[in-house]
Amino acid sequence: MLILAAVVLLADQLTKLWAVTALSDSERVAVIPPLIYFRLLYNPGAAFSIGVEATWVFTLATAAAVVGILYTARRLASAGWALVLGALLGGAVSHLGDRLFREPGLGRGHVVDFIDYGPFVGNVADIALVCGCAGLVLLGLRGVQLAKVPGEHPARAQPSGVATACRLSAAAPSTPMDGPA
Repeated sequence: MLILAAVVLLADQLTKLWAVTALSDSERVAVIPPLIYFRLLYNPGAAFSIGVEATWVFTLATAAAVVGILYTARRLASAGWALVLGALLGGAVSHLGDRLFREPGLGRGHVVDFIDYGPFVGNVADIALVCGCAGLVLLGLRGVQLAKVPGEHPARAQPSGVATACRLSAAAPSTPMDGPA
């Protein structure tokens, strides 16, 4: 998980460094026209530039997400969850770094976006975050266990979520209905 997070962080920051040095603010470079262009933007808000006046809120929320991921990762139960949390952690740490260390100042920094998809502009961390969220939904729907329960033997570990609820309802004894038929 930590290796994937480090790869995402490094790839995102290196591509942002390239974008800041190679692209001008008004330049739009065709990559796969008309689908993808490179265009340098500094985003003070969230996706689609939502909340541009609340950058510090995103800084705090991102820091809380990083802490939550690291706390949860202590007891991961599957490689799938390690991949999902690694992608989320790498993207979150990279965005947190932008918020903390980029202009206009500590906790209010703007995220560097440069991959223009048409309706929105993002970066490598955004790709990792979207893939991580998709994986999170997929693993959750499949009932894959996120964390080991302390003291539980791995062979007896039960997946969480929908699969557990289905097993519990199927295992419940049926009782005859009272009253006339």
